[in-house]
This record gives sequence, C-alpha cells and structure tokens, in this order.
Amino acid sequence: MKKISFVIPCYRSTVTLPGVIKEIQDTMAGMPEYSYDVILINDCSPDDTFETIKKLCDENDHITGINLAKNFGQHSALMAGFHHVTGDIVVCLDDDGQTPADEVGKLLDGIKGGADVVYASYRHKHHSGFRNFGSHINELMTRVMLGKPKHLAVSSYFAARRFVVDEMIRYEYAYPYVIGLVLRSTKNIINVDVNHRDREAGTSGYTLGKLLSLWFNGFTAFSVKPLRIATVSGTVCAFAGFAYGIYTIIKKIFIQPPDLVVGFSALMSVIVFMGGMLMLMMGLVGEYMGRMYISMNNSPQFVIKEVVGKEVKET
Repeated sequence: MKKISFVIPCYRSTVTLPGVIKEIQDTMAGMPEYSYDVILINDCSPDDTFETIKKLCDENDHITGINLAKNFGQHSALMAGFHHVTGDIVVCLDDDGQTPADEVGKLLDGIKGGADVVYASYRHKHHSGFRNFGSHINELMTRVMLGKPKHLAVSSYFAARRFVVDEMIRYEYAYPYVIGLVLRSTKNIINVDVNHRDREAGTSGYTLGKLLSLWFNGFTAFSVKPLRIATVSGTVCAFAGFAYGIYTIIKKIFIQPPDLVVGFSALMSVIVFMGGMLMLMMGLVGEYMGRMYISMNNSPQFVIKEVVGKEVKET
C-alpha cells in the first residue's frame, strides 16, 4: 500500500484549516489503496493557528503539527515539513481551501502514469489582481532565470515522488526556493487541470514585500544569470566605448570636420570604456561571490520550536 504525506504550511488559517483537513479525510476515505498522514507547519502565525493545529492533532491520529520559532516564509515552512514526511508520495497544498484536496486523485494519477512531479494547473485563478500579477512575474522569473519549460505551469499544489523530496532536503542553506529545487531535481514534470476555488475567509498572506523577497531568493540562490547579465552588459559597454574611440580617431585623421571637439569625444570614449570594464570586472567577481554565497550561507532554513501529534505519539 502506497502512503501519501500531505504537507501544508499554515499562516492565519484558524478558520479555514479544519475544512481542509475534513476534505482530506473524506477524500482519502474513498481511496483505500492509499494510507496517509498530514504534516501541518505553523509559520509563527500571529493568530491561534497553532492552537487549531494542536486540536486537530488530538482529534486525528494521522496529523503531525510543527510550530516554527519565527516566520520563515512559506517555502521554508515546506522544507520543515519535508524533513518529517514518511510517505512514498508527498502532496503539498494550501491552508485556505483554494487548492481542492478532493482532486488530489488527478495528481496521484499523474504520478502513477510515470511522472516524478505533477503540478496543478488552473484555467481560472480566483486570486486578487495583485496575486495574479505576482504569479505572472513568478512565471516569467522561473522561465528566464531557472530554465522552466514555457509550457509548464507551477503552483503551490503539487505531488512529488519521495526521491524528489529527499533530494530537495539535501539543500541545507537559508532562503530555499521550492520551485527551483524541484526543477534542479528532475525534468519529468507534468501538469493536470484542477479547479481553483474562491477564498473562504481572510486574505492572502503574501504582501508585495514578501513576493519581492521570494523572487529575489529564487534568482539569487538558484541562478547566476543576473551576474552574467552584468558581465555581458559590461562587455558590450566596453566594446562600444572602444569602437567609439576608434571612430573618433578615424574621423579626426581622415575627415577632420571643423566642429569635431576631440577632447570631449575622447573623454566620452574613456568614460564609456572604463565604465564597461568596471561592470565587466564586477560581473566576474560577482560570479565567484555568487557561487560562494550559494555554497557557504549557513543561516537556518527554519527553527522548530515544538512538534505535536502523530510523530510525538509514535516516539
């Protein structure tokens, strides 16, 4: 019998979380070929989310609750949950009820069909305009910076084989970016269509600052392309400055127009050339520093304050 581990990061979900768990219970009751457990990670929510998690753990032996010591963000919370999974397949979904747990069978069918990772794809997203704009920027960033195939849609609702998650948790550094970890672990990724629901209560925990921080984490921790852009830009500027200098010399020697101000032209050539060379050198240095940063950053991904529920009962 295959086992499914559901991993759900939680933040301000006191109202919505019980409904999500009820839907998982009802759905898995109709899938006797699978056993399951649920890992709920409280990302230091300021409301009573962890009290709700503890209550759910008391009511359901399938649930483990993890309480983080501070707010590390959704992706770090997922990584904390990944360290506690026991299933053959890991399913990640949201705590707000917008990702339909009753359609998890579609994701599992994709895994049974041979895929390593199956992402839910939404034809119509029931997010605010701000969140939809953020999703569009995230799509562009992952495609340009991380090499995501253009046809592949990524979301917070996905299923992955255990070996993919085991590979992901080998990344021990701060500021993880789950999509980047998935993309570097396997290329055998597909989409399945699922419905996206309206939010039942509350508002999204993603602010503009959190979205910007997430994007920055993605392309600094998993891509050196921004540094390479600086390197290429520096090379282009240096070449342009050098070419303009040659053009000025040729114009002075062979054409000698009366209005040609040699000093100004020469100064501009030197400024453009030196500016380009500086950008080139900074890009090269940044390339090495970026690689060192990726390898040597030892800040914690997460700090677990407390674990309750199934895992504690079994030890």
